[in-house]
Amino acid sequence: MKTVIHVNQNKIKANNKNNTRDPVITVKTYKSNTYCDDVVILGQDGLPAAKLIYRPDKPLPCGAHVWVETTTEVHCADTKNNTS
Repeated sequence: MKTVIHVNQNKIKANNKNNTRDPVITVKTYKSNTYCDDVVILGQDGLPAAKLIYRPDKPLPCGAHVWVETTTEVHCADTKNNTS
């Protein structure tokens, strides 16, 4: 079954504007929509391969409120390097 993980930017903006903490990540299948703050993506071995995180109260040093963490190797399909 195909699953789409969507980050709702409008919800992030609304949370910032209204000082709320509604979930901003939607996990969509043809059967359902599930709303959450964290998503764990499992590898073929059934172990966690990546995690999508929403942390407005503790953003990354760059200011990001939503990010992906993984310990697996990452390949970029369309690369544009910024070395400056």
